[in-house]
Amino acid sequence: MSKSNLLMITTLGLIFTIAESMRFDLQSGHTKCISEDIMNNAVTVGKYNVVNPNEGYPLPVSHKLTVRVASPYGNNYHHRVNVDSGNFAFTAAEAGDYTTCFSAADHEPETKLAIEFEWKTGVAAKDWSKIAKKEKVEVMELELKKLLDAVKSIHEEMNYLRGRYGSIYFY
Repeated sequence: MSKSNLLMITTLGLIFTIAESMRFDLQSGHTKCISEDIMNNAVTVGKYNVVNPNEGYPLPVSHKLTVRVASPYGNNYHHRVNVDSGNFAFTAAEAGDYTTCFSAADHEPETKLAIEFEWKTGVAAKDWSKIAKKEKVEVMELELKKLLDAVKSIHEEMNYLRGRYGSIYFY
């Protein structure tokens, strides 16, 4: 594989992993964790909620979640108990795998919760519409700022990977 192909694959991989949005099921009494490798000083935002908790019966306590976001060294960035939705935002103080864990209370009979979860990091975490309103910039200027921020993020990620893996070279 040529260096240009490796660069293209790495760049596409970085662009497509900036934001993650998913929907998953969680059985009552169980925990599911999702991790994301985040660079130092990267802005991160997340949003989660229980989907259709009232299907077939009123909202019991069992449709509440405990959510915890932790750094690679175990520092808590977000911790909520008995919630059905929430948001979090932080700037990573250390590089590595950040983990978001969802726990559902034990319930008889066992219940399945559908959870929507969106996790954005880096360029995707910025609210570009507010920046445009605040600075009253032209549409083209806003697009150029997005592209410049994306290029900077990709460059920082490449340097991070180079430092972490050593044998990968980016030109």
